[in-house]
Amino acid sequence: MNTLTQLQTDIDTRVKTIRDSQSDWLCRQGCDGCCRRLAAVPKITAEEWHCLQEGLIALPPEQLKEIRLEIAALAGQTSRPVICPLLDKAKGACLVYAHRPVACRTYGFYVQRDQGLYCKDIESRVNDGALIEVVWGNHDGIDHRLLSLGESRELPEWFTDWLVEIE
Repeated sequence: MNTLTQLQTDIDTRVKTIRDSQSDWLCRQGCDGCCRRLAAVPKITAEEWHCLQEGLIALPPEQLKEIRLEIAALAGQTSRPVICPLLDKAKGACLVYAHRPVACRTYGFYVQRDQGLYCKDIESRVNDGALIEVVWGNHDGIDHRLLSLGESRELPEWFTDWLVEIE
């Protein structure tokens, strides 16, 4: 199993454990708050980009064209929050869910030392003590593992270079 595949499997295991122990967990299809309020333009590693490409290639041409426009706008955007260009806004779902980057897989389920990486709704539950039994994933460990997956670049850079290759 390659490093990204093992990392994704480990993340999926942690996420499943949390969901199984919390039947009303907020992070589910249709809950797209984190996708609509990114703090920054997504940065992903080379391995994540290769995985994401597989999902992009499988999309219908009209969806890929729309993503292209979204990413072009994102490249010059300075305001925050950022809306993920891979979000189907009507359905509240990721267009490339099975191929999404690690940050998307861990958000809402992992924490960094003394810092939660989750939305205001989960933060509210944490502050109310409702999630005291959750065994969060270790995001510092994820960051360490990501370092071995190659260079990280912003999504518009990867996408633009890829478009040059395929055109």
